[in-house]
Amino acid sequence: MIHNRQDQMLLVGDIGGTKTNLGVYTPQRGPRDPVCEATFSSAQYESLEALAHEYLAQTGLSVEYAAFGVAGPVVQSRATITNLSWKIDEEHLAETLNVRCAKLINDLESIANAVPILKEEDVFTLNAGIVDPQGAKAVLAPGTGLGEAFLIWNGQYYQAQPSEGGHADFAPTSSIQAELWRYLYERYGHVSFERVCSGRGIPNIYKFLRDSGYAPEPPWLTDKLSSDKDLTAVIMNAALDETQDCELCRKTLDVFVSILGAEAGNLALKVMATGGVYLAGGIPPRILPALKKSGLMETFQGKGRMSDVIQNMPMYVIMNPKAALFGAASFGLAFMQA
Repeated sequence: MIHNRQDQMLLVGDIGGTKTNLGVYTPQRGPRDPVCEATFSSAQYESLEALAHEYLAQTGLSVEYAAFGVAGPVVQSRATITNLSWKIDEEHLAETLNVRCAKLINDLESIANAVPILKEEDVFTLNAGIVDPQGAKAVLAPGTGLGEAFLIWNGQYYQAQPSEGGHADFAPTSSIQAELWRYLYERYGHVSFERVCSGRGIPNIYKFLRDSGYAPEPPWLTDKLSSDKDLTAVIMNAALDETQDCELCRKTLDVFVSILGAEAGNLALKVMATGGVYLAGGIPPRILPALKKSGLMETFQGKGRMSDVIQNMPMYVIMNPKAALFGAASFGLAFMQA
């Protein structure tokens, strides 16, 4: 029997080093309304194929296509997931899952694909600006690492483009950031933006401020940092907790926000993001109170002779945690119907 493409199903995944979100989609329902979805602990499975087989067995559904956004670069239809031993290949996926076609895209490309279908309730507006309806859009996602992507209007629709811009050289914009750069340069040699503008970067900023004597480390914080594996969460929570007196953590978050604003401005200038700048990933929604303060916009817009150009660029925080999943679904449904 020949099935109409509208009846066919698409397996979609947002594959991360910690967790994996899977869902099944159809053209009729679109990229925001899955038939079903579930979240799994990635490390409990030896491969994406094993996880996908278990999920499909649970659902009892038969899929014809698959599309996965993965936390790592996709080169020649192959990907290695950061913090996982999985080796993923499109051809092997299609054969193992018995689907007509399987596609891999970078996770930031997934988020970028979600941007054109975001709704008002999916974002928080930091700067309304003036939106160019066909202008380029920039996406920065500080999470475990720093992901970057952008979208360009091709005459008919927005087309997402991946990037590894998070690994570009960190450029200090203040004397304290210059000292931070030197501190990290002496330890790592190359200092990328990801070293200071990510979940991994926040402890780096904190240790620099502590070791340089900016402020003493409170004993209660010393105990918490020694007993908790997630140093980033401890530092961010302490910085945002108004009942705690932790000057070190508050300054750490201030420096982080300042660097994030500067790099958002860098990417916005490079792609002329008159369509808007979107902050995604796990960190921005968690530190929204800090992003609302003036430090972010000051460094975002502080671009010398280009300040007048960039001040009109809109900036948003993507609040919907499923954006990467329905971005991958949007990509998958598009090639499925091509």
